[in-house]
Amino acid sequence: MIPDRRLILMGLAAGLAGCASGRGQPPLGAPLPADLAFAPWTDVAPEYLLFPGDEIEVALPTATELTRQLKIGPDGRVSLPLLGHVMAADRTLAELEADVAEGYAAQLRRPEVEVTLRLAGPLKVWVDGEVRNPGVFDMPGDIDAYQAVIMAGGFLPSARSAQAALIRRGPGGVRMMRPIDLRPRRAEVVTLHRGDIIFVPRSTLGELAAFFTLFRAALPIGFSYALNGGYAST
Repeated sequence: MIPDRRLILMGLAAGLAGCASGRGQPPLGAPLPADLAFAPWTDVAPEYLLFPGDEIEVALPTATELTRQLKIGPDGRVSLPLLGHVMAADRTLAELEADVAEGYAAQLRRPEVEVTLRLAGPLKVWVDGEVRNPGVFDMPGDIDAYQAVIMAGGFLPSARSAQAALIRRGPGGVRMMRPIDLRPRRAEVVTLHRGDIIFVPRSTLGELAAFFTLFRAALPIGFSYALNGGYAST
């Protein structure tokens, strides 16, 4: 049985207390572990990563009978002839082309592969912390961070809405964080991107360390970042 999330967060936050100061800066106080650090914030969009629900075409010009139009499954995989299940989510189009070409190399003389995005799937964001219904939500068009919290049932009375955090995948897959004020009628208008995470603390942004430490394995496919030069799910 998983212990109560909020009690754990409060316990681990004790040594990490401190508010965020300045846009894109990590929480003050004791330094975060190396694998929990955040890169400087930038509004530059990263290269597109495939998500579950995306519809793609995997074409082989030299073996057209193997060309398929596919929808990426909830587990992030697609099924290809002769290869079986291949992980597609959290890959760029070029990376998936390389993976498929490598898979066919033992069976085809010239495994040329072209992957194109036909239709993007639902735009998903994760809302966690002191909200009534934390979880993953489909974005109904362009919404901002405050609207996402409303989709999650709104704030709990214990929420520190003025010290929420937005975590986003930046260029190169790095993890970025910026503090945001989500108080009703004062909320910053921050448009969300696919794969964004909104975290609403109970005390301070120091709880972010506990959140990532305890729940990185629970985050769904599509919420991934480059950590210490490697590529891993949060």
